[in-house]
Amino acid sequence: MSTLKIKKLHENAVIPQRATSGSAGMDLYAVLDEPITLKQGETALIPTGIAIALESPSEAAFIFPRSGLSIKHGIGLLNSVGVIDSDYRGEVIVCLTNDSQEVRVITPRQRIAQLIIQPYLDYDWEVANTL
Repeated sequence: MSTLKIKKLHENAVIPQRATSGSAGMDLYAVLDEPITLKQGETALIPTGIAIALESPSEAAFIFPRSGLSIKHGIGLLNSVGVIDSDYRGEVIVCLTNDSQEVRVITPRQRIAQLIIQPYLDYDWEVANTL
């Protein structure tokens, strides 16, 4: 099993956790000083207050929407899935968008997305005239 190093960048940051032993993703939490209001169609960059370090260069972290926020409230990720490369060491920030017809509020310490670590294949490139 690999180890994910997590650094708190903000005193109010919540370390990502799996909700259950069977959860594939770890919940990411909003680190906000006050609630943020998202009108319909608006997006906002939501800080998590953490940075991560992946153990292997052949791993990446992926940020996925939380099903409950998407289905019940129309809140998702602007880019569908966020990709964090193995060498990125900055703050994990989530770009939320309000696709609902109502105003939505994101509150401090709210679970806003989920983080999943996955290996990926590395391969050489070859330019070909035919496939």
